[in-house]
Amino acid sequence: MPKTLLMYDKALQRIGDRLRGEALDLTLATFDRSGTIDVAGRKLAATEFAPDYVWLSSDINLDKFQDGAFACVETLRSVGVLQTFNAGLDNPFYRRMSARGTTICNSSAQAVAISEYVMGQVLAVMQPIAEQRALQARREWKITPYREISGTTWLIVGFGPIGREVARRAKAFGVRTLVVRRSPETSDIADEAGTLADLKAFAARADVVVLACPLNAETRNMADAGFFDALKPGALLVNIARGGLVDDTALIAALDKGQVATAVLDVFHKEPLPADDPLWSHPQVRVTSHTSFAGSGVRGRWDELFFTNIRRFAKGESLTNVVDPRDLA
Repeated sequence: MPKTLLMYDKALQRIGDRLRGEALDLTLATFDRSGTIDVAGRKLAATEFAPDYVWLSSDINLDKFQDGAFACVETLRSVGVLQTFNAGLDNPFYRRMSARGTTICNSSAQAVAISEYVMGQVLAVMQPIAEQRALQARREWKITPYREISGTTWLIVGFGPIGREVARRAKAFGVRTLVVRRSPETSDIADEAGTLADLKAFAARADVVVLACPLNAETRNMADAGFFDALKPGALLVNIARGGLVDDTALIAALDKGQVATAVLDVFHKEPLPADDPLWSHPQVRVTSHTSFAGSGVRGRWDELFFTNIRRFAKGESLTNVVDPRDLA
């Protein structure tokens, strides 16, 4: 009996011809904004359906239907595999689905874009681009010294797809990489590796810190006053993971006393960031609106990841990007 694949109706409209061309032994089903399930023209309530595979594509986010899609999926009788466009899975929905026995696959499609964002932001801090533009406007000929990335030490906290892509690009610039991950394994892009127990020792040596780890009970507020006290004075902090990793009060104090030279923040405790939040106006903070993932190639990679996994699923092969339930705790 064919296994069932469930997705948002607009996703099937968009990639249906390609999916059917794969000729996989799957029964296709969709859900719409009302939460109604459609299986070959037969309408079902979500509580009546138990799909083997669910794809939460980026279409639900573009359609501003993420919460509704989560509610629909959680109402299903059961779900075998859930593949999502999200990279970070701190939404309690994922923890609840995992507790029900669902295998969850997250997305690595954002990793290239986010790593390019990190490099762009670090370069923008170290290169005096604004000063050079001002000199040009004044037609003033003046050399503008700058700090090289080459020879700096970077601490990358979290070594999933995003952390690895950041490390690859940093190594190309001649950076020494310190990595905090679940197991302390080095590689050609991780010069030294440790666990969270090594965080402060690594922080004392870091010129740049990139937060790229999941938000869970173990990592929440890990960048606290103790972390900033241990940090090498004048370090640059980049957070592209989740706002909940950072104690904002402690960060502002560290910025004010120069322990942190600049903080590049793309994620926050509350999003959108409230207009009265002091981070907006702090002179050493660069705020972007959770936009690091918004590269031109991300949507195509989201789709390719889905096609890779659904082919493997249909053939009974192992899936990519399977999430360790411990990262959802």
